[in-house]
Amino acid sequence: MPNLLVKPAGTGGKVHDITPKSAGWGYVGFSLYRLKPGETATEETGDREVILVLVEGKAEIAAEEKDFGELGERMDVFERLPPHAVYIPNGSRWSAKATTECTLAVCSAPGEGGHDAQVIGPAGISLAERGKDANTRYIHAIAMEERDVADSLLVTEVFTPQGNWSSYPPHRHDEDNYPEMTYLEETYYHRLNPAQGFGFQRVFTEDGELDETMAVSNHDVVLVPRGHHPCGSPYGYEMYYLNVMAGPRRAWRFQNHPDHDWIFQRDSA
Repeated sequence: MPNLLVKPAGTGGKVHDITPKSAGWGYVGFSLYRLKPGETATEETGDREVILVLVEGKAEIAAEEKDFGELGERMDVFERLPPHAVYIPNGSRWSAKATTECTLAVCSAPGEGGHDAQVIGPAGISLAERGKDANTRYIHAIAMEERDVADSLLVTEVFTPQGNWSSYPPHRHDEDNYPEMTYLEETYYHRLNPAQGFGFQRVFTEDGELDETMAVSNHDVVLVPRGHHPCGSPYGYEMYYLNVMAGPRRAWRFQNHPDHDWIFQRDSA
């Protein structure tokens, strides 16, 4: 199995390039560009659909002979403004030219040609609070199943306050057993505030066959091929992560770990 913790390859240009082949699975791809003003990124989508997320900064985006102009608003991801995002179908070519320092996430999964190239954010995206007490976190549902904006991709971003947990209680979505559960591979792109901080993520199965706990730093990516995958942010450091999920069905159905589901039941009562 590939290493579940993927460090960025430098501080500029294409610093992540995670493919189904490199991850050892079948659906999710995740790339990340860190561009300076005037620098460009251009890719062909091939048989995959793409959602571009402007994590930070501004860029001129074009795709499928459509010029979307300059997009982007938040200059620091921890401003918690809804992100600008663009959907691009399979069989297309896209380009991005940074007009400021820019962090651009490229989320991909198999495409079916069911949607046209279009801007899908920030309109339609709002900050939602989930959980309670030390399990409180804040969500931007960029492209979850309630938004019919993609064929396969599910994309969301989460802000976890200092000292809090998220993706918690531990849950899994690694069986194709709809409607009880859906099989979804997942990547976590992590950011910390202040940037020198750290957080923790555990990926583990109930039988103990997989059990890895990772200290994550700014710009790290964690792969979740199966199992439960909670995150913790220590006091003094706020955590952000961008999730990309995909599988045979575009639906997010999960089950909590049986030892820890009591937390969810208590908080939902």
